[in-house]
Amino acid sequence: MPRSDMRWTTLAGILVTALLVLFLVLPVALSAIAGLSVSYARGFDAGFTLRWVGEVWSLYSDTMLRSLAVAGMTLAATLAIGVPGAYALARRGGRLARVVEEIVTLPVAIPGLALALGLLFAYGSFAAFRQSTIFLVVGHTLFTLPFMMRAVGATLETIDWRVLDEGAASLGASASRRFLDVVLPNIRPGVLAGALTVVTLSIGEFNLSWMLHTPLTKTLPVGLADAYASMRLEIASAYTLVFLLMIVPLLVGLQFAAGLSERRFAR
Repeated sequence: MPRSDMRWTTLAGILVTALLVLFLVLPVALSAIAGLSVSYARGFDAGFTLRWVGEVWSLYSDTMLRSLAVAGMTLAATLAIGVPGAYALARRGGRLARVVEEIVTLPVAIPGLALALGLLFAYGSFAAFRQSTIFLVVGHTLFTLPFMMRAVGATLETIDWRVLDEGAASLGASASRRFLDVVLPNIRPGVLAGALTVVTLSIGEFNLSWMLHTPLTKTLPVGLADAYASMRLEIASAYTLVFLLMIVPLLVGLQFAAGLSERRFAR
């Protein structure tokens, strides 16, 4: 690589890193410090405490656990629908498959509030369903399903799955066995990448959750918004800190699993 290109690449890397630190790392760090401060207005001289973290856990632990449960159920639903759905669309091909794919992508193209409003119009009269956590799972599944299907579809395009499928069929394997034993192991990196996206989006989704939740089905982002609106700054910041402590290890674990799967697939 020419020296001028190396210099330009280095400068671009430094600039991107500086912007990330300035607008992402620094605000998050200051918010975490505020959540541990006795009084953020008085600064570091006031000392640090875990009191606000304890209050957040006692007040909002249910929203955090519910968000993890919703994300888990959403992931299960998108895996059950999205993975075989993407495979079926790849097998079918043609105009019909493209039309179906565009319909599935609609929840991403329209605002989350509009999607939630449509769900309320259609199913809001079913009181038991409307007041249950499953109602949130349905909304999150509709929103995240396209990301799972796109990830799996992209992986299918990178492998010669038709040759593998036809080879298994020539040996007498049924369609279900070919999918489970031949295709699925080869698209594992795409499935894990889609799972990482689904969990990330579900846990952080606010617009859908805000419209679809009830006082008994608040999720983590809704609880965080309530904390910022009605609590003192230290409690709201402690909520952010607890959120990071819960979510970051989960996302890092999923990312590690996806990377490990890609390395095995490359071999």
